[in-house]
Amino acid sequence: MSESSLTYRSAGVDLDLYEEAMGRLPALMARTNTPRVMPLPGGFAGLFRLFGEGKKYVDPVLVSGTDGVGTKIKVAALAGKFDTVGIDLVAMCVNDCLCLGAEPLFFLDYLALGRDNPDLIASLVKGVCEGCVEAGAALLGGETAIMPDLYAADDFDLAGFCVGVVERDRILDGKAIRPGDVLIGVDSSGLHSNGFSLVRKIVFEHAGLDVSEPVSELGGTVGDVLLTPTRIYAKTTAALQSRLGERLTGLAHITGGGLAENVARILPEGCRLHIRRDAWTPPPVFDWLRRLGNVDREEMFRVFNMGIGLTATVRADAADAAIESVRACGLESRVIGEVRPGEPGADCED
Repeated sequence: MSESSLTYRSAGVDLDLYEEAMGRLPALMARTNTPRVMPLPGGFAGLFRLFGEGKKYVDPVLVSGTDGVGTKIKVAALAGKFDTVGIDLVAMCVNDCLCLGAEPLFFLDYLALGRDNPDLIASLVKGVCEGCVEAGAALLGGETAIMPDLYAADDFDLAGFCVGVVERDRILDGKAIRPGDVLIGVDSSGLHSNGFSLVRKIVFEHAGLDVSEPVSELGGTVGDVLLTPTRIYAKTTAALQSRLGERLTGLAHITGGGLAENVARILPEGCRLHIRRDAWTPPPVFDWLRRLGNVDREEMFRVFNMGIGLTATVRADAADAAIESVRACGLESRVIGEVRPGEPGADCED
């Protein structure tokens, strides 16, 4: 009696499907190429020229950031819509690097799946490419790992890595912030990619809603609303830096922990931020979630961005110029607070 020969496919990895998936990616990635990407067919890594194509630096500092999409991918799986969470992935990494004044250069992604699925892989990478184009960063490479037994058959996860550059004397580290500066709040596109463990508990477990259920007050289905991609602020921060120069003293990406916690991270000694929560009206999705889950208002502000995805700390005489610069990029913003003397931290006032 002969035993059947074991193969990689019998272990859960189909190399033919894997090759099919990989064959789709170069055309998607080509959209993100910038002049400083160096062609390297068949290489084991990516090459990127720091100098060249009109780019010159005096004392360049590389800036890096990494992040994921979190449990928002569970909503994507429920909705069967996978071409937007890649945008979220790029946004979460790029926006963090922007806060140091960096210009995004290139991006790397990591995709792990329970089984080979060329259509799913292509959809996810398509979203990553869309995000890279918006950020002005090249998708320089990545890794797709098929890991049966570690992930269930239809499970997947995403992680990303951004590298940018900034002149050493232009790094925005918050040290220039001083009492009298004002805080500009720039609109988010909605929930972005934070707090989705609470979102899913409210929407699907507590309220028992279906991902395809229409929500008339929000103008779309549950899935449409929850999967709105995270906004990428590359053009906005570049415009602020160009127009304000040294009058721009700090940038903060509002992610997990909410507005007060994230802005407080960049405050120097002797500076305390006072935020006026009546200075803007959060988008309707936040009030919908609050009512649907009977969530305390303070908890909402601790977990979610509440409509402010990015803040800029600027000299008081630059506030109008900052708001005009943001509007020129197609977004809205307003003064939502000010820096006063005190211990580093943030107070929220109604």
